Amino acid sequence: MGGLSTPSPAATPSPTAQVIIQVAGKVRKPGVITLPSGSRVADAVTAAGGVRPGATAGGLNLARKLTDGEQIIVGAPSRPGAAPVPPSDPTFGVDAPLDLNAATPSQLETLPGVGEVLAGRIVEFRQAHSGFRSIDQLREVTGIGDRKFADLRDKVRV
Repeated sequence: MGGLSTPSPAATPSPTAQVIIQVAGKVRKPGVITLPSGSRVADAVTAAGGVRPGATAGGLNLARKLTDGEQIIVGAPSRPGAAPVPPSDPTFGVDAPLDLNAATPSQLETLPGVGEVLAGRIVEFRQAHSGFRSIDQLREVTGIGDRKFADLRDKVRV
């Protein structure tokens, strides 16, 4: 019973392995891109020409490692419960309205009359309702009355 066994090919990828992904949405050059294995979402966005002017990365985790065959949609609204990614747009926060569906608690605190507690309530409301569908929903957040809403209305967007 001395049969010969042949070793099976290695299941681990070689150091030159690649991932093929599709980058779509608010990038300068959407399409199918080939990157080295181990690349991150940020590498894919850069390879697609970067985020278009005036757009943000949305809820993307730019540090996440890519997997072969996946699609990255830049600028899509955040998934409920996902940690939003701060925008990389240098004009963000200067005169641009703050996106209620992508802003971090720290960014919300830059709004007039919004402190740590109110920023937390806004994030809780966003998570409980799968995001804001209109700016008017801010009125439903505990602590935002007519006066505060009037102060915030032109400084936020969805």
